[in-house]
Amino acid sequence: MKEFDYELPQGAIAQEPATPRDSAKLLVDSGMDRPPQHLTVANLPDQLGPGDVVVVNETSVIPARLPLRKVTGGAVEVLLLEPVVDGWAALVKPSRRVKSGTELRSERDKDLQVIVGDEIGEDGQRKVVVLHAGEAVSNPSESRRLSIAGESPLPPYITSKGHSPERYQTVYARTPGSVAAPTAGLHLTNELLEEIRGRGAQIEKVDLVVGLDTFRPVTVDDPADHIMHSESYEVDESTWEICQTARRVVAIGTTTVRALESAARGTLSGRTDLFLRRGSQFEVVDVLMTNFHMPRSTLLMMIDAFIGERWKELYREALDNNYRFLSFGDAMLLRRTPS
Repeated sequence: MKEFDYELPQGAIAQEPATPRDSAKLLVDSGMDRPPQHLTVANLPDQLGPGDVVVVNETSVIPARLPLRKVTGGAVEVLLLEPVVDGWAALVKPSRRVKSGTELRSERDKDLQVIVGDEIGEDGQRKVVVLHAGEAVSNPSESRRLSIAGESPLPPYITSKGHSPERYQTVYARTPGSVAAPTAGLHLTNELLEEIRGRGAQIEKVDLVVGLDTFRPVTVDDPADHIMHSESYEVDESTWEICQTARRVVAIGTTTVRALESAARGTLSGRTDLFLRRGSQFEVVDVLMTNFHMPRSTLLMMIDAFIGERWKELYREALDNNYRFLSFGDAMLLRRTPS
């Protein structure tokens, strides 16, 4: 894992999204032994043309972070992760002080009630039951009932406050379920998508529900020992067929890569724990637009598998030129290096 570490200054971590969205910087990889280009996301259409298929992840972020209180007044935070039978898998903080059967209430929405259950699975997850006005909220499609009490679960390294929920949501978000945004897509606007179509490229959509584990640093020394948690995905048959005949498949974000490459290895929908790292073959994706990722993360290992160790030079170039890193940060456009 030491090979996937680098020094990330605190000041390089973006605390605010770029305004407008497509004003974010775009570092364009020109290949080995050639300097990268310094552009903005607004220049993305110039990099595309007829025969290209641009694929985005249309998942939407739900207001999964619930600041709540016990009947006795103690503050408890519940982070909903995904539905399970008769409830949700969730992270409860502080978990040790919340006994099974504890009832929690929202000060923002008096109709919301959460009942904490036993520990399930790994990482200290708890089963919780969510009720709104006495009715169970058991599916992400019902997440509008959480909108008053809940918040978008921004990553912990974003410490600034007061962000509009829409800025942690892509303009094409459609399918509720994720607890983290597919961040590369945050840079795209409807006008930019139309300009991409105007260059002769097609835009297709997949769905992959983004979980928190996607962004967690790897804590083991050997990547082979890291356990990937599964996420649900779906690739429409029409999208899949179009990708088969594309000149190039351009994935917007690592979650789109995971959906497409999972489909290539199995079925067009289901759950995936695909771990793309050094030695992995990319069967579908030719070009990747992605943000700059955390040290020692599975996402950084995917970049290493996609372009090789050249990522280290590109990251140094970005830091030297004041690019902004992580979820609200700038982006890079990478062309896959043949194995």
